[in-house]
Amino acid sequence: MKGHIFNIDNGYLEGLCRGFKNGILRQTDYLNLVQCETLDDLKLHLQSTDYGNFLANVPSPLQVSQIDDNLKEKLVTEFQHMRNHATGPLATFLDYITYSYMIDNIILLITGTLHQRPISELVPKCHKLGSFEQMEAIHVAATPAELYNAVLVDTPLAPFFEECINEQDLDEMNIEIIRNTLYKSYLESFYNFCKNMGGETEEVMCEILAFEADRRAFIITINSFGTELTKDDREKLYPTCGKLYPDGLKALARADDYEQVRSVAEYYQDYKQCFEGAGTNPGEKTL
Repeated sequence: MKGHIFNIDNGYLEGLCRGFKNGILRQTDYLNLVQCETLDDLKLHLQSTDYGNFLANVPSPLQVSQIDDNLKEKLVTEFQHMRNHATGPLATFLDYITYSYMIDNIILLITGTLHQRPISELVPKCHKLGSFEQMEAIHVAATPAELYNAVLVDTPLAPFFEECINEQDLDEMNIEIIRNTLYKSYLESFYNFCKNMGGETEEVMCEILAFEADRRAFIITINSFGTELTKDDREKLYPTCGKLYPDGLKALARADDYEQVRSVAEYYQDYKQCFEGAGTNPGEKTL
């Protein structure tokens, strides 16, 4: 009986997904791309792959930015097609993937507005996977509370934003705090969703999200050195769904310099390798 109802809900989308996977460029394709001397050569080679004619309507001479835009458009079209046909937990899962792009778009728009850039110039720079109707109203907000009440309250990001609401002005420091607070809430929520799903979703996704949580904890710590951010405030920004939780995060919260961060990573085999050969001096590989 189990075989008869296997993937009864998402069979069409699994078939699509397998097709997309088979269309990923292979080693031989990359070897051919390395031989290309112009962007037109690259366009010609890609026509023989699953990318097909995604540059067919782009006139020569090609620009790198145009190729990038068309690749993103192809990705968004395929993703939205899958999302439109998804139901139940799969629909929620795909929504979660878009939330990180929404956060990045919001921060881009706030930062641009802070630097007196017109909203009409900023919106086209946003990633289309993170588009939402209220984006163009962001310029009316002067505080996080106004941003929430005027723009975000009706978006899927509203639950993640509750810890950010205060009456402080939106300056560079507060914007970074908002970004990291949103990501903390988002990653923890996505992690819990995948854990509750169980099975391969839990096995694969929780590992990915745990790494992303720990990566952010390391970067937040290093970027906070020399700023006004206190150690207590820094600790509040750490996502708690990674392998560093709880002892590693407490050690990072006490760190005063890069070397102390490196010493925390020594206790975790995966992260120890990331720091090997990395440094902060000119010419060194960055973390």
